[in-house]
Amino acid sequence: MSVRIDEEGLELTRTGTGVSMKIQAKDCASGGLFQMEPQRGDGTATRITHTLGPDVFYFDNPNFRAREGDVVPYKDTTVTVTARVNFANGFSRRFVGRDSPQVATRVAQGCPNQIQKRDGTFVTVDHCGGVSLWRVSSGGRMGAVFGGDSTEVAPPATVCTHQCQAQNRVRGQAVNLGFPFPVPDTSRLNPRLPGQP
Repeated sequence: MSVRIDEEGLELTRTGTGVSMKIQAKDCASGGLFQMEPQRGDGTATRITHTLGPDVFYFDNPNFRAREGDVVPYKDTTVTVTARVNFANGFSRRFVGRDSPQVATRVAQGCPNQIQKRDGTFVTVDHCGGVSLWRVSSGGRMGAVFGGDSTEVAPPATVCTHQCQAQNRVRGQAVNLGFPFPVPDTSRLNPRLPGQP
């Protein structure tokens, strides 16, 4: 196992039989605070579970639903607004984040929610309110971003599993849709855990 501390960053790397894991963490109030990078000798995916604290919840961001399908500027091109699941709490107006996958797929856990779209129809969003489960490809990444980085309209991370560079940085060149505070009950995802009523 190795540990490296450099200014505001911490990197933990552990190599074992058939599996290695790198965890990176940063000391900052916004942006990407941490990410996990599993690497498997057999090339299979790793399951990673994000469990939120008791006062934090996932929600279908109504600001994104209201603009879903719109084409907005992004750097020197455009991007189409898609639905967004964020997490927040009920007492901090500035606290917002989202899961940040790269070469990872979310696993549905049987928590169907009916969410109203901008045209008045409903869509089923299968996402629990307190936990998310991901299949991360070997060499992929799973992390979380906070603040404005979690509510900006940008394309998903590029597909990269080896010697990836930070090529998805937006640096204020994206439309930021924010989130409503307090989050409406109709946007909060339930149940909190799979199998709960």
